[in-house]
Amino acid sequence: MKMQHLSRRAFLSSVAFAALAISQPRIVHAQDTPLRGGVLNVHMNAEQRVLNPAIRASVDVYLVGSKIVEPLVDLDDKGQPVGVLATAWKTSADGKTITFNLRENVKWHDGKPFTSADVQYTAMELWKKYLNYGSTLQKSLQAVDTPDPLTAVFQYSEPMPLDLLLRALPDLGYIAPKHIYDGTNILENPANIEPIGTGPFKFVKYERGQYIIAERNPDYWRKGFPYLDRIVWKFIPDKTAAAMALETGSVDLSAYTSLTLSDINRLREHKDFIVSTKGNEGNAVQNTVEFNFRRKELADIRVRRAIIHAINTDFFIENLLYGFGKRGQGPIPQSSDFFVAGAPDLKYDVALANKLLDEAGYPRINGQRFKLRLLPAPWGEDVSSFATFIQQSLTEVGIQVEIVPRDAAGFLSDVYRDWNFDLATGRHQYRSDPAVSTTVWYRSGATKGAPWTNQWGWQDAEIDRVIDKAAIELDPQARKRLYAEFVKLANTEVPVWMATDREFITVTNKKLRNDRNTPRWPSSSWYDLWVQK
Repeated sequence: MKMQHLSRRAFLSSVAFAALAISQPRIVHAQDTPLRGGVLNVHMNAEQRVLNPAIRASVDVYLVGSKIVEPLVDLDDKGQPVGVLATAWKTSADGKTITFNLRENVKWHDGKPFTSADVQYTAMELWKKYLNYGSTLQKSLQAVDTPDPLTAVFQYSEPMPLDLLLRALPDLGYIAPKHIYDGTNILENPANIEPIGTGPFKFVKYERGQYIIAERNPDYWRKGFPYLDRIVWKFIPDKTAAAMALETGSVDLSAYTSLTLSDINRLREHKDFIVSTKGNEGNAVQNTVEFNFRRKELADIRVRRAIIHAINTDFFIENLLYGFGKRGQGPIPQSSDFFVAGAPDLKYDVALANKLLDEAGYPRINGQRFKLRLLPAPWGEDVSSFATFIQQSLTEVGIQVEIVPRDAAGFLSDVYRDWNFDLATGRHQYRSDPAVSTTVWYRSGATKGAPWTNQWGWQDAEIDRVIDKAAIELDPQARKRLYAEFVKLANTEVPVWMATDREFITVTNKKLRNDRNTPRWPSSSWYDLWVQK
């Protein structure tokens, strides 16, 4: 694809990226007999304050915690719900009562039995009160009845679509032990960083700045599993050093696009590694542009559309993301079952962008229309590159952009609590169903300071109505039609722009077996993962 403007050519020269398309390799392993034993070394790029996914939903938490703590439900190799701590489920006709049958003979890592009391306590005391996204999902949950130790009956004041709940539980359905948390300060409980679970691996040690260790659970309920003796997560914040650790054999895998894109591209040609988005189909991510409506310029739909039309997202993906991704088509990614084509498509068109800005009453004066402050989230290379690309792109239509870097705490405070931004760019992670982590970016009424929610100063009664109706609609096809309506409204008003559709990239050593075999594999338990000697 040819650049049309000198400033973009200069930009590309300055960051020195190559334009290389990425094809998805077909991952085929020989039908080897699984081997028991061995140690798996995993790249971890940042320290964690929480490792228990029952209280914090985050890919970095899942990367460790999902091997130790288990959910009620996960996804199978076809992306369908499959029982883990739950074995069966049913819903009432009105959708207000959902019953889970629980697995027998499951023990916590300290030897105590797993029962419905743990499910009841976790749902009411952790999910509803503290779990990000979980509190929104379970807002109408009134009680969890426990008629016997292996039955948990969820009672809702509003209908809860069963398909929504089952799609959400792989991320938002981890269970914590009541006997460890009850009567304690939940947020300060040591089990948040030294989790006790029912999973295939038991927490052993967290050495700050160095590693986390978990070892095989000898009493795991899946007989004969896990295969591995131990998992060691090694903290390597320097991405270049992490790539070197892979090549020298110090680590065996790096998940969630935690290496530099140039190293990811280089390792595609390495004989010892597989580089692919396979196994991340359930972890779609989108680069975002968030507009602060408190700036009068950005409250004008013509200005927001002009900004979008001025940014050549296809070029950004092809050249700066090495071909990983597609141009976004709205709040629901194209990999989702809920995606419906045909919503308004805001394509790259500089002439139209200039026309809209002129119509909005912002003529060029000495080549400049107005200035904006852009805060990029410190989540990774793609976000910082996109911020620079936005800056360069908007210069061409007369908008001067100042990039204001912040650390993670500063970004979250400035954007979501203090509203101290004009534009922000970060990431949206789509979690299987729009009601889980997507509609909160658009619905009004979010608590001030809540990250990744609508803090834009924007409200639309119609989109609120559609979001609320879809969240309690029991008919799956009717829900899909409502979300098509939601996307049309979102793409018309664009209070936030989901600019790309992507999936995380995983780099693994070819000696791994049973890897990437579910749509959220880095976040799964790895109970069947083994290593070829």
